[in-house]
Amino acid sequence: MVWLEYLLPLIFLFPMAAMAGIVVTLRNLHDARVHSPLDAHLLREPGQALRDRLDNAFSSLFINGALGPIISLAPLVYGMGRMLFAPQQDWVEWALYGLLSTGLVLAFSLLLIRDYQRIRRLKLGLACDLAIGQELEQLIRPEAHPYYVFHDVPTDSFTIDHVAVTPHGIFVVETRARAWPVTTDGRELKQVAVERERLRFPHWQERRPLYKTRQGTRWMSQWLTQRCGVAVPVQGVLALPGWEIDTREAAGDILVVSGETLARQLTELTPGTMSQAIHDKVIRLLVERSQTLQLKRLKQPSV
Repeated sequence: MVWLEYLLPLIFLFPMAAMAGIVVTLRNLHDARVHSPLDAHLLREPGQALRDRLDNAFSSLFINGALGPIISLAPLVYGMGRMLFAPQQDWVEWALYGLLSTGLVLAFSLLLIRDYQRIRRLKLGLACDLAIGQELEQLIRPEAHPYYVFHDVPTDSFTIDHVAVTPHGIFVVETRARAWPVTTDGRELKQVAVERERLRFPHWQERRPLYKTRQGTRWMSQWLTQRCGVAVPVQGVLALPGWEIDTREAAGDILVVSGETLARQLTELTPGTMSQAIHDKVIRLLVERSQTLQLKRLKQPSV
């Protein structure tokens, strides 16, 4: 029967399917969430969102690197099985198997390149986010100072990198990591010019960092005003670690800094006035929000 010529070669694919099943199982074990028995003080750590994205990127790299060879070889293995059971050789059919296998190799190669570039960007972003978090930690040393710092504060649809609470206002701090371009003679170009709606780097321009900083500042201001019943002074800060900042054309609603002396700058800035009662209530609201959403995240079912 003709259909047996196409069905029997599938026997050779069973070992590859078993190997693919093992790979998927290992990936699921890697993605399984660890549940902590402690429910208290579940605040976010610096760069927690980037850590999660980096973990997902490594998981994608693993699955593409492990499944890529298996899936790419499947057409060739099936074709060799067809050669054993077919009464006559059809070289056009064998060529199609070869082309399909080649296309799969190219597709998985592009996926691996994408994963590599994504991991590289996330590592740079995490390093800068940790540096800014470490700088902000100086605000609460010694602990007698009336400062409080939160990391990776979740909103309704996005995450704010850092929120610093001071006696004179709330600071929404966003961190963006960008590598320095290098000239042909090895000189690093480190200066960025800040305009009202964009950042002008040496060889490119960006609008999204300023937009995200304003978005986080606006959300925090509206959320705190609704919860506290009074207007709470909120200042947006964009940190570009390692860059030399030119703010001659910058707008006044966002402070763009390199981050090296951020803790000292925040202690000197006074975006508004805030009573002690409102100051304490803001801290309590942020603690409750961070703990509630972090606990909800940990209780999500495992993948």
